Amino acid sequence: MSTGHERELQALAASGVDKRGGRSGSVLSGLFVPIIGGPMAVTAVEEMRVRLGRVGAVLMTPIAPADEWRRAARRVEEAGYGSIWTNEAIGGREVFTQLGVMLAATERIVLGSAVANLWARHPATTQGAATVLADAYPGRLAVGVGVSVPERVEQSGMKWTSPLNRTREYLDGMDAAVGAAPVPEIPFPRLLAALGPKMQGLARDHADGALPASMPAEHTRIARERLGPDRLLVVIQVALLMTDPEKARMAARQTQLLSLPGSPYLRALKQLGYTDEALAGGGSDEVLDACFMWGDEAAIGKRVQDHLDAGADHVAVAVLAPDLAGSADIFERLAPALL
Repeated sequence: MSTGHERELQALAASGVDKRGGRSGSVLSGLFVPIIGGPMAVTAVEEMRVRLGRVGAVLMTPIAPADEWRRAARRVEEAGYGSIWTNEAIGGREVFTQLGVMLAATERIVLGSAVANLWARHPATTQGAATVLADAYPGRLAVGVGVSVPERVEQSGMKWTSPLNRTREYLDGMDAAVGAAPVPEIPFPRLLAALGPKMQGLARDHADGALPASMPAEHTRIARERLGPDRLLVVIQVALLMTDPEKARMAARQTQLLSLPGSPYLRALKQLGYTDEALAGGGSDEVLDACFMWGDEAAIGKRVQDHLDAGADHVAVAVLAPDLAGSADIFERLAPALL
């Protein structure tokens, strides 16, 4: 039986659009010639929108055995989500290895890095790792790249530099390494953890889209305007399945999203008009209510829809749980309201 995703892809194929997935290219005598490097062709972006669907899941935990990751990934896939995203820490779980474990354990779901820390590896290594996975699992990989925050970078022994310049140079380094890596049949989208206008401009001009996290729906609307219609916009939102406002806000503050030194989230929220007073102390109730989804299943489903209505192609939902099994429990509970 074909899924809705499969039917949409079959329709695209029937339209005669090239499916070999060059990032951009030209047509010579009816043959699409890929020009490797740079953003994907618009048709490839459209295909990835179909594969991702509306809603995905974020799995995050510091340390867990591989079998626990496999089981959780299978449960999320069986619940009907379109994607699974995971993060990494320098010196901790290496994100491409982690993605490989979950890709091998699942059948159709898209796996993505949210994000691959650009301080963790050489850009040629990132390009090589991504192309090997994209070649092995066609159409099932998305690569989110980000700069982290100054405190964590310097704790790892490296010197923090301009995030915009660093990211631009990193993308150039990935492009320069394309010739030495496999060319997958279907390209993987390259997304930037972009919150501000300059980084989102870079995401538009030198990547395939943006991957902002924990921002209000108004930020999603502005991001779509900056990116234009031909770039992917995947937003990450934390869902707290709690109906008590005080408990939900306490849990949101404990994430320390707005209290990390040098937090890019603070700058982005100021650009939306939030005051220093509202952002102090881990954020006012108004700020937390805008940045975190809380309530029952229906309330969280409405908040996800707000981001889709604002221009997001895909909303990746993160949940707070003590372990991966607990995360999978919550995703199964939320599925009827989100999918």
